[in-house]
Amino acid sequence: MVDRVAELAAQGRALPAHERLRLLTLLLESLREDALVDVDAAWVAEIERRVASHEQGDGELFEVDDVMRDAARIAP
Repeated sequence: MVDRVAELAAQGRALPAHERLRLLTLLLESLREDALVDVDAAWVAEIERRVASHEQGDGELFEVDDVMRDAARIAP
């Protein structure tokens, strides 16, 4: 059985330093993109849950002026 990751790592190590850095950057960016997709999906689900809760009359509503005043007091 071929270990593609080991083969790719060996090929990567054979690259000049500046190309290894570029490869590393591209790989790290791809991980970040995957994580952002997961975060975005979680936020969509949370927003849908909150909207459904509000539409059912659950939860407590706050006036925007009160929220902004409290926020300014907490983080001036």
